Amino acid sequence: MTAISKTTNGGPPRENLAKGLGIFSFALGIPQILAPGRVNRLIGVRDDATTRMVMRAVGAREITAGVGIFSQRRPTAWLWARVAGDTMDLALLGAALRGKSRHPGRTLAATGAVAGAFAADLVDGLKLSRGEAPAADQPQPSSMHLKAATTVRRDRDELYAFWRDFERFPTFMAHLAEVTSTGSGRSHWNAKGPLGMNVEWDAEITEDVPGERIAWRSLEGARVDNSGSVRFVEAPGDQGTEVHIELRYDIPGGSVGSLLAKLLGEEPAMQIKDDLRRFKQIVEAGEIARSDGAPEGQLNKRQLKPRPAHPLPDDKLAAVANGGGTS
Repeated sequence: MTAISKTTNGGPPRENLAKGLGIFSFALGIPQILAPGRVNRLIGVRDDATTRMVMRAVGAREITAGVGIFSQRRPTAWLWARVAGDTMDLALLGAALRGKSRHPGRTLAATGAVAGAFAADLVDGLKLSRGEAPAADQPQPSSMHLKAATTVRRDRDELYAFWRDFERFPTFMAHLAEVTSTGSGRSHWNAKGPLGMNVEWDAEITEDVPGERIAWRSLEGARVDNSGSVRFVEAPGDQGTEVHIELRYDIPGGSVGSLLAKLLGEEPAMQIKDDLRRFKQIVEAGEIARSDGAPEGQLNKRQLKPRPAHPLPDDKLAAVANGGGTS
């Protein structure tokens, strides 16, 4: 059984309409980038290599606008950028209608939705330009503190030895690409972020009590300031060992990064839950019980193209156990 809690530190969100438009940009841009063909068919336009390329470009524009809105206290310029983008989208949809859209009803509905977004962008852009709706000056969420625990049917010394070897972390932590020991209790970490981004940093062990506790933290200059600890406590009734983990780190991109991770299903609370489940399976069973449907865990982007689950082949199972995935 795995228990988990999460605490996020930060102030209240910015002005509601601007924030809503930023969320809309993410919600629209992510499927446009990851599943352009499906979006093309949804709005009734021709689906081919050219329209998919255009759809991905529009999605990238939406993501950029969303990041811009959430990264500034007063995102006036980014709202006007959305107005310009909406104008371009209306022109593209108009061209699709004139070119005899395969599903005119769907294209008209999409045109209506874009027109509504255009009106909201225009109204909020005008308000911010006139100074009628100043954004909040409060800080946005910037750090996260996670706690999780699970019970493993192994003794403390065995679990400590496994955890003490940081280079084995990618075998059960899906977001880690590689951890390399650099000597003197230090190591180099390479992690995978949303949309294929990579983040690297150096860390050092700050506490090491054999069989009981290990703690570490990132070194000065790390792009993601973070720290963590793991404790090993004998479980009641001779049931093995309770593994308690705590992680604290700055959210890459602040509130923008947090929101984007949640939309992609890569939110940290979900990651640590999957990580501990994989750790328990590797230690107790020697392998990860994972179907081909979602070997990396609960990623929303995998649900865009669902497929029937079936046992993972031995070669792919080995790849997942080594920190990789399936294509």
